[in-house]
Amino acid sequence: MKILKSNERGHASHGWLDSYHTFSFADYYNPQMMGYRSLRVINDDLVMPGMGFGAHPHRDMEIITYILSGKLEHKDSMGNGRVIQTGDVQYMAAGKGVQHSEFNPSKDEAVHLLQIWIVPDTKGVTPRYAEKSFKDASPGALNLVTSKTGRDGSIAIHQDAELWLARLAPENRVAHKLNAGRHAWVHIAEGEVKVNGKTLVGGDATAIDNESNIELVGVKPSQVLLFDLN
Repeated sequence: MKILKSNERGHASHGWLDSYHTFSFADYYNPQMMGYRSLRVINDDLVMPGMGFGAHPHRDMEIITYILSGKLEHKDSMGNGRVIQTGDVQYMAAGKGVQHSEFNPSKDEAVHLLQIWIVPDTKGVTPRYAEKSFKDASPGALNLVTSKTGRDGSIAIHQDAELWLARLAPENRVAHKLNAGRHAWVHIAEGEVKVNGKTLVGGDATAIDNESNIELVGVKPSQVLLFDLN
């Protein structure tokens, strides 16, 4: 296990946006943190009321947004106009090119979100949009968010990358089997969790290689993202 502590991440404060970068992004450059396997970006963003990202382009990237609290208004060049809320996951395959904007529509509440980029296994695909609510996802369990095939009701993406979400109360215990040749990245979104016996808190993360099992134990009420990568 290689652990990245929350305070070791890149940080950018723009007034309207407070952002922590797990991997190199924008003005934050760390040659040792250019991504992990196909996982390229995890940005932990707090967007102030009435503020947001104006229309901007993306290409050949799988973009996943998870709302930890608040609301986010999304518009894109595919014609989608949606407001996603706490517990929602939004997916966009940028493919051969798409533009989108993201704004906090609230007048008084910041929106806290994780934006995740995964490098696709195929370039130039037709852009695609999907969303799914995990607001009522089973607590004390691993819930499959994305997969290559879209199995078990997950969102199908253009990469052999599974994203699992766990909401854990104190003493909740879940396990994930890591098959041979697979690798895991575990990101603690909120709370405090023991990952294979190591205590991690919100913003911390760990890369796990050469292990067959991953055990997550809640210490405090927590949300955990587990990436199972090829």
